[in-house]
Amino acid sequence: MGIQITPSILNADLSRLADEVGRIPSADWVHVDVMDNHFVPNLTIGLPVFESLAKSTDLPIDAHLMIDEPDRWAPAYAEAGAGSVTFHAEAARAPVRLARELRSKGARASMALKPATPVEPYADMLGELDMLLVMTVEPGFGGQRFLDLCLPKIRRARELISAAGLEVWLQVDGGISLETIERCAEAGADVFVAGSAVYSAEDPDAMVQRLREAAGS
Repeated sequence: MGIQITPSILNADLSRLADEVGRIPSADWVHVDVMDNHFVPNLTIGLPVFESLAKSTDLPIDAHLMIDEPDRWAPAYAEAGAGSVTFHAEAARAPVRLARELRSKGARASMALKPATPVEPYADMLGELDMLLVMTVEPGFGGQRFLDLCLPKIRRARELISAAGLEVWLQVDGGISLETIERCAEAGADVFVAGSAVYSAEDPDAMVQRLREAAGS
């Protein structure tokens, strides 16, 4: 599968979303952060805006749902065109059932873990997932500093995935930049969400390429 770079539009100009996505044609995915001001203390876009964005780009969309009640709302994002839907383990009531429902609707099923949430309790359900997201900042805001304490968890997650013989992607999100991406790759991550690093660059697409090279691709 190799290295994948997934720019987050959280740090883009939200008034020009389609144009902003058009600035990153070499990205593997577009990462869309959906926040409800309950699960996290921030409010971003919801389903109608997400659906409009999905219709305006040919890049696959990775929907990261930082919301309460993902069991209720996540399937609608798969129906709206998300290629991958990520729900949080801390919010899901029935994560296995939700992952199976997302897959049944044609989306990749992904589960996210906040920095303080250990991966070991979820080892037995990794086979139900297409991707595991290890948050490397506290979710809710872009531009935060990378938390080095998450590196051991990335390594443990990769060990669990490898030991089970699974092809689950391992994503990291939070503070990913040219200074941090190599350490995450060495720890075992292969999908990288980068927001401010990409959209604060003069040429966002060139930064996507630089991040991919820094990760070892």
